[in-house]
Amino acid sequence: MALVSVSKAEKSYIQAGILASPAHRLDGRSLHDFRSIALETGVAPLANGSARLKIGRNPQDGSGGTEVLAAVKLEVENVEGGTGGVDGGRIVCSVSCSPSAYPNISSGALDDLQHDYTDVINQTLSHPSLHPANLGILPRKKSWLLNLDIVVLADAGNIYDALFMSARAALWDTKVPRTRSIEYKARKSGPSAKDKDMVGGSGDMDVDQDTVSGFDTRHTSGAIDFELPDYWDEGEILDGRNRWPLCVSLNLIPPAHFLDATLQEEASASIRVLLMFSFASPGQPTLQGMRMLGPGELSMASLKALIKEGGKYANEMHSALTSKLRDEDLRRNQKAREKFVSRI
Repeated sequence: MALVSVSKAEKSYIQAGILASPAHRLDGRSLHDFRSIALETGVAPLANGSARLKIGRNPQDGSGGTEVLAAVKLEVENVEGGTGGVDGGRIVCSVSCSPSAYPNISSGALDDLQHDYTDVINQTLSHPSLHPANLGILPRKKSWLLNLDIVVLADAGNIYDALFMSARAALWDTKVPRTRSIEYKARKSGPSAKDKDMVGGSGDMDVDQDTVSGFDTRHTSGAIDFELPDYWDEGEILDGRNRWPLCVSLNLIPPAHFLDATLQEEASASIRVLLMFSFASPGQPTLQGMRMLGPGELSMASLKALIKEGGKYANEMHSALTSKLRDEDLRRNQKAREKFVSRI
């Protein structure tokens, strides 16, 4: 789906610039340069994790560019009774688009666009190989449902990369509430044999049954429910946050390919290859998924070469984004400490 229309002359000019030696683009970048990226986590106070990402914003006033907001919300699901819950938890992703981000397309086309974005994100992030280990609460009884909601606020190109970067940032920021299992034990009708032995076997000791709680959080082999301990922090880090995928969008004007395309450049490319890489081990990206958009065609040899190049770009993106996310962690921890000290 073409989000903008370009004239034949404009399209020819963009393609000629990409294929020139040296190549040049309308904004002066090289083929493999990204526009400026701004990232902030913890932007939604009521969410379990959140992030806002901007690509190509105006440095003067922060306007323009592609802008995406992602938020994670955890809710409890019952695994029993066919309610839809899955033992060990599950992940559901949804992408919605602000009409102001796409003012030139109809409401029906906007619905189709949201469906396409949701399909790519959901199929990739909900894959079993990426499933966090700490979404389970009570085996075969209760688990966490992780809802990842992403809103496209503005689209100035390279939306798929932005969606995956914001999703990774929000999942990195996510904290899973700590839980404690509860087992119910029925009260006994009278003093136990041990109690009788303590008073010489006479059984005269007066045992106040009302002081014995029926809930036991120490022995949880038969746990029937859970509680949330009153911890000062927000919970534990979502498992496997370093391996969440990133997308590398390769825009092709054969034989050249380029990164971080604007809308006009996307409309001028013959084909776009979306490569989703996960990171089970640092420096070793794993191809998690792939999509091809546009009318062009690729040979198998060309595709293999692009996947290899995409892995290199994914490594660079992963390193840069992880460094930024760690900086965000430090910033927020420092802010939390200062707020705590100010209250003392």
